[in-house]
Amino acid sequence: MFNAITSIFKQLIEGDDLSKTQTISPNLAIAALLCEVSSADYQIDEQEEQAKRTLVVRMLELTESEAATLIEQAKEQIKNSASLYDFTSGLRELSQDKRFELIKAMWAVAHADGVIDPLEDAVIRKVAELLYVDHSEFIRAKIQVLDK
Repeated sequence: MFNAITSIFKQLIEGDDLSKTQTISPNLAIAALLCEVSSADYQIDEQEEQAKRTLVVRMLELTESEAATLIEQAKEQIKNSASLYDFTSGLRELSQDKRFELIKAMWAVAHADGVIDPLEDAVIRKVAELLYVDHSEFIRAKIQVLDK
């Protein structure tokens, strides 16, 4: 035990990152958040899948094949993730407009099947909070999606 404590202090003195956290690319984080909202109600239908693919292509300027690969990587990343914070922490550096567009895209995925489940709403609300998106902007994004 003493050796373990000594090792930790040595790592701290040398400036090592003890958390061993891996940073997630912004594109992967965005795709993961869209996957999180589509699976929040435990019912992923083809309309939500199509909305997710379309939004990843449009938002991240990817080809269909690149988007499909990214979405698969995002699904794998979600399996190894402990919370939404893993995906939102790196996205706080985005501009307010980009964060608003992400919340709007999440609403679009949630509403793709014609119904916004309370669990989907909760995921979007939590992401908005973690990204410091004002509640008024959260509601504005929802209204814009529902009005289409």
